[in-house]
Amino acid sequence: MLLELRLENYAVIDHLAVEFSAGLNLLTGETGAGKSILIDALGLLIGEKASPDVVRHGADRAVISAVFEVEVGSEKTVARILEDNGIDADEGNLILRREIGSKGRAFVNNQAATVAVLKQLAPYLASIHAQNESLVSFDGEVRLALLDTFAATHLESVAEKFANWKQIKNRIEELEQGEQDRQRLVDLWSFQKREIEDARLRQGEDDRLEVEKRVLANAEKIYNAAMQAFDLLYEGASSTSASLRLAQKHVEELIRYEPKFQEAHAALDSARISVEDVGASLRDYAGGIESSPEHLAEIEDRLALLDHLKRKYGPGLEEVIKLGEDVTRKLSEVENKDGILRELRGRLAAAGEDYLSAARAVSKKRYETAKKLEKLVEAEINELAMKSQFRIELSGTDEESDWTATGFDQVEYMISTNPGEPMHPLEKIASGGELSRVMLALKASVESGSRKKTTAGQRTLIFDEIDTGIGGRAAEAVGKKLKALSRTNQVVCVTHLPQIATFADHHYLIEKKRAGDRTRTTVRPITGNERTEEIARMLSGAKVTETSLKHAEQMLKANA
Repeated sequence: MLLELRLENYAVIDHLAVEFSAGLNLLTGETGAGKSILIDALGLLIGEKASPDVVRHGADRAVISAVFEVEVGSEKTVARILEDNGIDADEGNLILRREIGSKGRAFVNNQAATVAVLKQLAPYLASIHAQNESLVSFDGEVRLALLDTFAATHLESVAEKFANWKQIKNRIEELEQGEQDRQRLVDLWSFQKREIEDARLRQGEDDRLEVEKRVLANAEKIYNAAMQAFDLLYEGASSTSASLRLAQKHVEELIRYEPKFQEAHAALDSARISVEDVGASLRDYAGGIESSPEHLAEIEDRLALLDHLKRKYGPGLEEVIKLGEDVTRKLSEVENKDGILRELRGRLAAAGEDYLSAARAVSKKRYETAKKLEKLVEAEINELAMKSQFRIELSGTDEESDWTATGFDQVEYMISTNPGEPMHPLEKIASGGELSRVMLALKASVESGSRKKTTAGQRTLIFDEIDTGIGGRAAEAVGKKLKALSRTNQVVCVTHLPQIATFADHHYLIEKKRAGDRTRTTVRPITGNERTEEIARMLSGAKVTETSLKHAEQMLKANA
């Protein structure tokens, strides 16, 4: 549920904060006041494409933020999305922020995020329905998604089985590609395999050889350093070992008179043993150093070969070795092409059967659910002052050419808006008013049907002038439908019709005012007389009359 929306330097808005509540939230105002600006801003917060044109003139960036209360039943899914993207959750509330300007940025719970994360979260927070949305985005995928939402269809298994089938199919096509292309690849793979195998590579070899090269290149310096350290620690009358032995003798004499120095004597003995061990190690190491220009040249040649292979197949030696294994496997597949193809075709057939089993189950559920949804939508449409017939037509076959990650079905929503007229696809309805009402009925049916199958709390549904092109009895019917929908969802709606505005649980007035040489848009909640006056203005225009005020009072009482 949307709790708060804040805008800074967005379009004609400098600073704005609006708090929303559960139920039906209606936004009204004069034409051009900026009612749709708020809806557009919410769209950006759920991942819609941004343009720097929305930044208020004179500002370097626009900032849009909102606080959502995550609905019951969606907390785990939202938490998983946040966790997958390295974002901390915030005890049921979700804070979204987006900055628009020369450098666009997005934040979730005040932590940097991407627009892709906003899109992932959107289905669990809000959905925006505009009057013309069916004309621009009501494609086959959207139509099918609506039916699946109503049916609470889970497509994960279908998508997984389709991906498995597709992967096997692609491997078969790769093996069956043209003979000329295949031979060219075989030549390339053979050369790569031979070059890598001839090098007899070993994991970590380059790092080990680099160390050995440094030692050989500096053998004399290393020998002298080791022997000098050995002399200082072990050899000579003034060595550390000799000094520690002499100190021990003096402490032994001291112990004869003061026993408490026993521990000091033991510590000196331990230090002497450690020093002598280090000295012996240095001596042995120095004794093993050989200055061999020939061996150094061999190592340098070997490292040059490894660098050549890494530049060619790398970047690292591990990747070179892996490539060698891959081309070996590919050559083996080519050499045993017929046998491998037989195996793959068997696996493809099994994968196809697995996919069809899942897709047919989904298709059966869609056909059963479509009958229920079409009856529900038709009833909803006719409650909105229309006499229409509504049908959901499913098509598509289980032929391979129709297979997709969402199954093999295609869906078309058909309607006849007048008795005796033939059925036409919903998106081809000529009247904007009819289209608005049908879309509202469809959305209401899908929302109510899908929520019966869950324990979810209030989700935010946003309607932007979905009442365009209607009036009178139809407008009142739309208002009642929005009111009914707001009982199980938070509804935010921009309207220009008083018949709808009177149903509001929370009424907000959007006004455009001049301040000096700048224009500002403000939004504030209105109640009581102010609300009556706004309804009267919507009824009569700029000049509010006594008649319009009385009419407004009557409408508000009737729909209270």
